Amino acid sequence: MIKVDFAKLNAQTLVSPGTHVDLERDFDSGQTLPGLDKRTGREALEVAKKVLFDYQDKFYAEANRSLLIVFQGMDASGKDGTIKHVMEGVNPEGVDVYSFKAPSAAERNHDYLWRHNKALPELGKIAIFNRSHYENVLITRVHPEMLWPRTAIPFPEDIWAQRYRAINDWERRLSENGTVIVKFFLHLSKDEQTRRFLSRTDDPAKHWKVSPSDMAEREYWEKYQEAFAQMLTHTSTNVAPWHVIPADNKWVGRLSTLAVLLETMKAIDPQYPSVSADGEKNIDQMRKALETEPS
Repeated sequence: MIKVDFAKLNAQTLVSPGTHVDLERDFDSGQTLPGLDKRTGREALEVAKKVLFDYQDKFYAEANRSLLIVFQGMDASGKDGTIKHVMEGVNPEGVDVYSFKAPSAAERNHDYLWRHNKALPELGKIAIFNRSHYENVLITRVHPEMLWPRTAIPFPEDIWAQRYRAINDWERRLSENGTVIVKFFLHLSKDEQTRRFLSRTDDPAKHWKVSPSDMAEREYWEKYQEAFAQMLTHTSTNVAPWHVIPADNKWVGRLSTLAVLLETMKAIDPQYPSVSADGEKNIDQMRKALETEPS
């Protein structure tokens, strides 16, 4: 049996609230896991998925909290693949995935958190944001011309501090109303992004993943890294912590992500709902009726 210290993996990726993040200094995108290789890592992933399924089944049945999972990262960092492989096997009835692209005209006519409010999970359910409300302090920070909403009130000089504060307040309100929040930043190196882009150009089955904007955004790599670092620094809180996931090795990233989810569920400790004495009596009567029912 492969032993993985999920608590240690969870702690290694955590951005402690109040710390100033330097991605290059503080986190290794190419991290490996001692004692594991690609094969054994995948085996450990499959075992851990079964544990996550058991947690989610109880979480869905208990229905007294909700879970919001946020994914951010550069193009080709593996957000889609991580969601697919980590959440594979859970009850799809209890999970919704939302991918936030460029805002529509209707969305631009509301505040920038409006469309995310509409996608929040109900009690017992998990919502996954594949890109999220954090686009409003990432792509808009790199491309300020994309800021919205455009109102009569001009954008303040300290707009990023204002938005960090607003997002923290929003997440705190969600937490106070029963939503557990976990946020993942998939940390990818520029060299690994190059390899993945080349792989897509070499494989006709992956050509649909390639767009001119991919190369255009690479020109802003350093600005994005700074935007990510500022985001992690100012919005990793006790109620909604960030985890920096090493993404150069896909199996490491997926196992690390699963470790955080397992530790989160362990802390929640969901249980199947108990049945009242009258309920148990009804179940006994039902059993007796079924056992004596003519065939």
